[in-house]
Amino acid sequence: MAATTAPLPPRPAGPPLARLAVIVRYTALLLLTALFVAPLVYMAVTSFKTQADAIASTPQWIPHHPTTDGYRAVQDASNGQILRWFANSVIGAAAQALLIVVTASLAAYPLARMRFAGQRIVFAVVVSTLFVPSVILIVPNYVIVSQLNWLDSLPAIIIPGAAGAFGVFYMRQFFLGLPVELEEAAALDGAGRLRTFLQIVLPLAKPSLVTLALLAFLTNWNDFLWPLYVLFSSDHQTLPAGLATLQNANTVRYDILMAGAMIAAVPVLALYTFAQRYIVEGVSRSGLKG
Repeated sequence: MAATTAPLPPRPAGPPLARLAVIVRYTALLLLTALFVAPLVYMAVTSFKTQADAIASTPQWIPHHPTTDGYRAVQDASNGQILRWFANSVIGAAAQALLIVVTASLAAYPLARMRFAGQRIVFAVVVSTLFVPSVILIVPNYVIVSQLNWLDSLPAIIIPGAAGAFGVFYMRQFFLGLPVELEEAAALDGAGRLRTFLQIVLPLAKPSLVTLALLAFLTNWNDFLWPLYVLFSSDHQTLPAGLATLQNANTVRYDILMAGAMIAAVPVLALYTFAQRYIVEGVSRSGLKG
């Protein structure tokens, strides 16, 4: 007589405290998400309000009379220059981000992999510049830019910040976390340092390179003080500096201000959404080894 298999007892549910912890965790995350997203949503909503609704004492999360007058007013108040400001910001931020990625990776790799006299001193000097407030460098940078005849031109907002200590430190941390066996195998195959760096190391460093490029792009994109010092004509202004002139002329036109802020924020949000996967991977892998 064949033995019958008794049905397995139902799997007991997880401990109530564990389920409660998960609920609390996700509730806290939802609250934090709402806290950070709410200002962006309200900014977008206000940009489609009328002037009267934008200054109403009772906040309106849904415009009573939706309109695009704020965006048309931005175009009119800037005398049609806002698209030029936008293009200047894109060109300046993208060019500086590219230069920072190149200089940081080329400087960080020798500090991480090569051994030479004074290596620790060089790295300590580079890192020590992180503690120097950037505002102190405004005057010497202005003098250099002026002597190079770069005032009121895009190189003035691209070149001075094209090499920074943060990028070197960040990329060095990533290179230290790469298995050295990959480079040793490349050396056995006859690859030199430069070829190993270009064909082996850099492809593996793509997440960190994208993250550094995005951080550099955002820093230049949001820079307000330096463009005010070196860019004079309206044709050469960047978006933050140009929008500041509208704010001074329209202190109560919140619909115009929010429309301009949306124009400045949308590209950044789109870029971050596109590079989010690389950012998470780059930040996590760059902290493997210090």
